[in-house]
Amino acid sequence: QVQLMESGGGKVQAGGSLALSCAASGSIVRTNTMGWYRQAPGNQRELVATITSSGTTNYADSMKGRVTVTRDNAKNTVYLQMNSLKPEDTAVYYCNADVLSLSSHSGGYFVRNYWGQGTQVSVSS
Repeated sequence: QVQLMESGGGKVQAGGSLALSCAASGSIVRTNTMGWYRQAPGNQRELVATITSSGTTNYADSMKGRVTVTRDNAKNTVYLQMNSLKPEDTAVYYCNADVLSLSSHSGGYFVRNYWGQGTQVSVSS
């Protein structure tokens, strides 16, 4: 089993910055694509940013230029630096990861997608 533990959410005024981190732990051979999604009340969960194991990034148009996603493969950790935050960025931010694991039952490898529990980001005007 794999767990994703997020940290770094909180409250900030518009124009401020926050940094999120998410560490994957458990039965991990390798973490593939990792990233961040968010969900505001009444809205569907949406992409914020993703990063592959080789460092290729993908950003939501609404976040480009204001957020930077990075990762530390040795620590199975992904980071999200958010700047120039707006009230509309208020949401629960979720970490997501595709994780390669080794089955103790079959001895084979498998990839499974995991979600963190979410961390609240609140931006006041």
